[in-house]
Amino acid sequence: MGLHVSIRKSEDVTILDLRGRSTVDRGESELLGSHLQELVASGVRKLLLNLTNLTQIDSSGVSLIVTTCASLRAEGGDLKLLCPRGCVLEVFTVLRLLEIIPSFQDESEALASFRPLGSFAQP
Repeated sequence: MGLHVSIRKSEDVTILDLRGRSTVDRGESELLGSHLQELVASGVRKLLLNLTNLTQIDSSGVSLIVTTCASLRAEGGDLKLLCPRGCVLEVFTVLRLLEIIPSFQDESEALASFRPLGSFAQP
């Protein structure tokens, strides 16, 4: 199964739902990279990557995520991860990226982490 990317919004946070595998051998990393570049270029500054259904990631996919995170932080934004599992979690753990990029198991908790302390969502 290749990589499938769907994009949705929750207030000012853009969520990328990733399904399948992100590897360079079948061009999936290029697909992920183009989505990330387009979002950053269009002004997105708060990005949540939903990795629940991402089954595999290689070094090129990891590099894209790290580069995008650094770009967003340089612009006052941030990138966070949602539900890395299995092989994907192992890769992020071995590379110690979870110490640098926040990861959450609950989407509402992840979305709340983008809001400044002391602010509450409007009903």
